[in-house]
Amino acid sequence: MDLGSLATPIHFFGRRIGPAVSLWFLNEKASCKVCGWLFLYACILKILLLRFSSIGDIVLTTPVTRCLKKQLGAELHFLTKDSFASILDTNPYIDRVFTFQKEIPASLIDHLKSEQYDLILDLHHNLRTLRLKMALRRPVFSFDKLNWKKWLLVNLKIDRMPEEHIVYRYLATTKHLGVQYDGDGLDYFIPETVDLDNIELPAQAFVAFAIGATHATKRLPEKKILEICQRIAIPIVLLGGKSEQETGERIARAAGGHVTNMCAKLSLHQSAHVVRLSNMVITHDTGLMHIAAALRKPIISVWGSTVPRFGMWPFYPTGMDLNTSVEALDLDCRPCSKIGFDQCPKSHFNCMHKIDTAQIESLISSIQHASIG
Repeated sequence: MDLGSLATPIHFFGRRIGPAVSLWFLNEKASCKVCGWLFLYACILKILLLRFSSIGDIVLTTPVTRCLKKQLGAELHFLTKDSFASILDTNPYIDRVFTFQKEIPASLIDHLKSEQYDLILDLHHNLRTLRLKMALRRPVFSFDKLNWKKWLLVNLKIDRMPEEHIVYRYLATTKHLGVQYDGDGLDYFIPETVDLDNIELPAQAFVAFAIGATHATKRLPEKKILEICQRIAIPIVLLGGKSEQETGERIARAAGGHVTNMCAKLSLHQSAHVVRLSNMVITHDTGLMHIAAALRKPIISVWGSTVPRFGMWPFYPTGMDLNTSVEALDLDCRPCSKIGFDQCPKSHFNCMHKIDTAQIESLISSIQHASIG
């Protein structure tokens, strides 16, 4: 029998069943009750994914949407905050994006009820998603946040974190559907319509330096950033938002003509375009770090109050690792938070003050030589 002919969609009580499921259904051995339940789940056509924030976390969910769409042909809807919708609007694996601002309005909840989702995948897993899931009353699979293990690492410095990236915990919500990770890393889609006319970049190879982060304890002090810029001879483009604009201007003036400040001058997609054109990226533990990984760029990631052990280091396709993490490893106060603080709780901020800028200079030189060779 030609298996290819069986891999076309069939219908079961009026419902479309994807190719992989068609092959399962025609397997005469799949007749037990457990398999029956698996079959009911395998019939799923419409799935709602929940991840409300932030930039990096949403980018880290992209293997889930890609694998679901490619392997099951499911109709995928995504609910997120309005400020992050642009990350998802360009994703070809997502059929519809719903947004809200501060709170999910009752009108939106009513609409989501009318969609009659076959399954909800909760990739955020907090009180707000709990309330929504209770209101929608649909089958749910939620990812494991490992909050207890994170608490142990932050407060008692007892490391029980698994040796796996958070991407695999997101993907675990699809395990019951038979979905498997395809090894293709993260996705970030820059729209063809993005305005690039106002972006003046160096004519030669340059370093993209993402100097921002939501929390202060995840950012290098301005003096350290300036020191890195002064050590590097090749052109540097500073990336960040409005809160980094003045800092970027001061650094660019003090460092010299090889540094260009683009903070607050670009949209997220435009910043991603700059990252795509760069030779390498220096970044804190922030959204642009994950975008750089999605674009397969060499990364020097600088870590302060948070640590890669939380499972959110740059995630590349299988067999590729272009990241080098730089962190102060001799401090017994790290990590002091799983997300960061506005100021160092110990007042010394040694996790960033002890970052070796000479090491970063050496890493940049090595990456530069490797790209030339």
